[in-house]
Amino acid sequence: MASENIVWHETTISKADRQSKKGHKSCILWFTGLSGSGKSTLANAVEKELYQRNVHSYVLDGDNVRHGLNKGLGFTEEDRKENIRRIGEVAKLFLDAGVITLTAFISPFREDRNLVRSLVEVDEFIEIFVSASIETCERRDPKGLYGKARAGIIPNFTGISSPYEEPEAPELVINTDKQSVEESVAKVISYLEEKQII
Repeated sequence: MASENIVWHETTISKADRQSKKGHKSCILWFTGLSGSGKSTLANAVEKELYQRNVHSYVLDGDNVRHGLNKGLGFTEEDRKENIRRIGEVAKLFLDAGVITLTAFISPFREDRNLVRSLVEVDEFIEIFVSASIETCERRDPKGLYGKARAGIIPNFTGISSPYEEPEAPELVINTDKQSVEESVAKVISYLEEKQII
């Protein structure tokens, strides 16, 4: 339980100041989708393009975060919710720092994604549904996880023994069954330009 003696301390330099210094706005690009849909691949490819344009960005990847900040969390529904809550708070800090933050997390529950959306201002949370059929994801299966889930070795596996709730109104849908990485990156960059974030 939070202490009543903790008070939010306003910083001297504002988010707007940091954005002005960097020459672009900040936002959270929240890539969500099944394991193997291409979230991490796409997030890293978008960051590469942003880097080449001198845009300040950072990728928060599901597996990488579980090696540190969230290494004590498992994959029960409760732990998954806490995982996303923490990531949302970290992403909000990066946003305040003026950084375009790309997050690649399955984040299977709408409620949890909406919670993160509620942490920031309107238009600062951009939900990107990385869509691919379960068959495509199983065929790709870069980590061999679907095979283990089908064999019962991995419990609570999204898409097999645990549900994935597709976004109802995402800002972007990227269908990696049909679009190349290059086409997908171009779609995200175009959105950022249209919204005058970059």
